[in-house]
Amino acid sequence: MIDYDKITDIFCIVDEFCKDFDATTQPFLLGKPSKRPPTMSKSEIISICMLFHLSGFRCFKHFYIFYLQRHMQREFPNTVSYNRFVELSQSVLMPMSIFLKTCCLGLCTGISFVDSTPIRVCHTKRIKRNKVFKGIAEVGKSTMGWFYGFKLHIVLSDKGEILNFAITQANVDDREPLKNEAFLKAVFGKLFADKGYISEKLTKILFVGDIHLITNIRNNMKNSLMTMNDKIMLRKRSVIETVNDELKNICQVEHARHRSFTNFITNIVSGLIAYSFLPKKPSISYQQNRSNQILAF
Repeated sequence: MIDYDKITDIFCIVDEFCKDFDATTQPFLLGKPSKRPPTMSKSEIISICMLFHLSGFRCFKHFYIFYLQRHMQREFPNTVSYNRFVELSQSVLMPMSIFLKTCCLGLCTGISFVDSTPIRVCHTKRIKRNKVFKGIAEVGKSTMGWFYGFKLHIVLSDKGEILNFAITQANVDDREPLKNEAFLKAVFGKLFADKGYISEKLTKILFVGDIHLITNIRNNMKNSLMTMNDKIMLRKRSVIETVNDELKNICQVEHARHRSFTNFITNIVSGLIAYSFLPKKPSISYQQNRSNQILAF
């Protein structure tokens, strides 16, 4: 469980953002505002969604009914029923997504890593019986086998901070998000990836945008020259696998209990926000030794 001081800090940050969001979007709202004041504010709803991903609970219903409503009445005195809160959590998807994009993403340092991880929405034996994601999710294949759902693509800095993310269907190629200019807008320098991102055309496109895509080579490919620093950083690429593992097992971005697509997206966005508030993130430490020995030649 997280301490109460951390809860206060998270709520203050979210509340300041919600005030700015409401002030900015107020002139563009259509219709007349409701005369009845809301029972729970946007900042309370977003904070509760984030706290679930940091609490260690596996089931949100158990967390909300048996922990939050019983032991956190001082922090959240005006809680609503569980069914009503699920509806309210879907209504704050837009401010939650903007909060993630504007306040929770890290800064690029010149060394970045990119990878995708499968987000399963049900077991492969129950694909034909799944009605929630019918016509939305697709069947794809990863290194662990076939799965039904989506892919979460993330770009990570060497400090363990998420620089950007994208959600695609399971049958989409891992290289497709890299072709989108907005996906790598905040990235520069060297971008390390696995063998699934090998593409001569994509490398040339990214090189024009000041991004050097570095991958390992397949067994049937000719050897290519690579600096020792790049070889070492490719071995450090496992840091993004650790982040994917924390997103699934700590932040709970993957489970098979969704009852709507909006709830699925809300869960992923709140999980990514919760990751940004983790006290310690997986990172790599490296030190470059500059030498003038090359001048001797």
